[in-house]
Amino acid sequence: MQVILLEKVGKLGNLGDVVKVKEGFARNYLIPSKLARRATDAAIKEFEARRVELEKAAAAKLAAAQSLGEQLAGKVVRIAQKAGVDGRLFGSVTNADVAEGLTKMGLTVAKAQVRMPNGPLKIVGEHVVTVAPHGDVTAEVTVQVVAQTD
Repeated sequence: MQVILLEKVGKLGNLGDVVKVKEGFARNYLIPSKLARRATDAAIKEFEARRVELEKAAAAKLAAAQSLGEQLAGKVVRIAQKAGVDGRLFGSVTNADVAEGLTKMGLTVAKAQVRMPNGPLKIVGEHVVTVAPHGDVTAEVTVQVVAQTD
């Protein structure tokens, strides 16, 4: 299925690109989340008419993400979890926990924006995770996992 992208989509294309994707991906993800439209002649003409408006919106999103990335850079999030004597956690620290910790610090971050390539954190200590508020903007955040004192 041919679709026209209304926003930049990672590993697929930029705003305004006409790309061919599988039917299910378009119907179940791209079109409902308003990232793309079917690439009909009418849709392409309508997109060209709205192109400047969409580019301004994309630039505004990028600017907001860059400012959030600057605020996030070098931040330290302290998360307390129950742990055994050997430093292993009874459970794990997930991207949702990191996002919640950053939100408590006053920085709006969704859990999907927190990237943990090695999976959830399962031991006490300092760990570096990546937060990506936008496809082009990433920031390194240090997560201090400490044993909970109860």
